[in-house]
Parts: sequence; C-alpha cells; structure tokens
Amino acid sequence: MKKIATSILLLCLSLSCSKGSEMKDNITEETVESVAPNSNYFKSDDSDYKSSNTSNAKEKQVADLKIIKTADLSFQTTNLSTSFATIQNALKKHKAYVQNDNSGKNYGTTFRNIIVRVPNNYFDSFINEISKGVKHFDRKEISAQDVTEEFVDLEARLKAKRTLENRYLEILKKANKISEILEIEKELSKIREEIEAKEGRLKYLESKVGMSTVSIEMYTENPTGSENTVSYGSKMWNAIASGFNGLSSFFLGILQVWPFILIFVVSFFFIRRKLKNKKSS
Repeated sequence: MKKIATSILLLCLSLSCSKGSEMKDNITEETVESVAPNSNYFKSDDSDYKSSNTSNAKEKQVADLKIIKTADLSFQTTNLSTSFATIQNALKKHKAYVQNDNSGKNYGTTFRNIIVRVPNNYFDSFINEISKGVKHFDRKEISAQDVTEEFVDLEARLKAKRTLENRYLEILKKANKISEILEIEKELSKIREEIEAKEGRLKYLESKVGMSTVSIEMYTENPTGSENTVSYGSKMWNAIASGFNGLSSFFLGILQVWPFILIFVVSFFFIRRKLKNKKSS
C-alpha cells in the first residue's frame, strides 16, 4: 500500500514539473514574440550610431582638407598712416605678421604695398577687419586652392621612398663586393634626393596652408601741383639752374673726348700748312 501511494506521489510531481516547463517555454516564446516587433528600437540605435560615425567621418574629412587661401586687395584711402594703423591692429588681433612692406610715389599718387601672412583659420575675419572703412575696392580677389590630393600623394610617395631607402640600407649591410656597394650607394643617393625634394614640397604646402597670404595695395592721390602755384621768379631760377647744369654737362663731355679734339686740331694745321706750301711753289 505504501509503495502504491509513493508511486502516485512521484507521478503527480513529474506531471507538475512538465507543466512548469511548458509554462516556461510559453513565457519564453511569448517574450520573444512580444520583443520581436519592437526590434526597431535596436535598429534605430544602430542607425544612430552609424549616422554619428558618418558625421564624425565627414567632419574629420573636412578638417583634413588642405586649402591654400590668398587675397589680393587694392583700394584708395585718404590717409595712408591711418589705414596702416588699422592693419596693424588687425595683425595683432589675428596673430598675423608683415612679410613685405613697400612704399613710394608714382605720378600723382603715394602708395604703400604690404604682403601679410595670416593664420588660415583667421583669414576671413582678418579680411573683414581691414575692409572696415573702405568705401570701394579697386580690386578684391580672394581664392582658395585645394591641395589635399597633392598633399596625400606626396605623403604616400615619401613613405614609399623611405621604405625603399631602408631596404637598400639592409642590402648594403650584406653587400661584400665594392661594385655592389658603389651601385647601392648610387641608388641610395638618387632616393635621398627624391626624398628631400618631396619633403621640401610638403613643407612649402604646409607653410602655404597654415599661413594664408594677403596682398594689400593702398594709395592716396597727391595734391595737384599746378603751374600757377609756382612763382615766376622760381621758374626763372629753375631755368637758370637747368641751363647751368646743361653747360656743365657739355664741358664734362668735351673733357672726355679731349684726345680726339687734339688729334683733329694738329691734323688740321698740318694739312693747312701743306696746302700753303703747294700754292707758294
């Protein structure tokens, strides 16, 4: 009797366990089915991640662009000193410097030509700063040259040449014959020349990209000095001085050719004397 009761109890326990496992399976399936329609949530996170990576890549790509910016400005000003003071303030504000400064006078105008080097990121603000107060530009040319492709190409070629140089150096260590050593050193010399040329070009591009060039031409018209502003006495004195200078130049010219004049005079008297002797005979 006890054995029958024990077996019945074990059977009930097994049935209850199987029902529990079925319920767990059902819960798991229902959970998966309920979450599956909302799987777009995970997809949206992934797309957001991809879009953020794409935007970061684009920003990096823009930051890696190598742009050479130049500007050529020409304008008239009423006061060269005031205009130059404005440029000096802009230089200090934008961490720029004057590379070349040339001033002088033409017919009717006084000019001052300046070449400025300004950091690339301050280029636009510097142009805006020095443009304040300028009523009209005779010439305003602004250009941007993209040298990214050349820059990347130079870096790749430079890397390849350095790798080749290292290979030749390794071969040179193993070379035994003098002819082989001379041939390898000859090739190394060519490679190093190419490396130096590419390094020089890269430095030039880096300088042009890092510091933009701005050429500024300022000029002001001189007061017209008409003839009636000069007195008649001054004109006479200028004419006398000019005549004296001309006479001095004439005598200096004669002194330069005095040997030829002496030969001419002696020849003239000699020929004249001969002619007289012929006539008397």
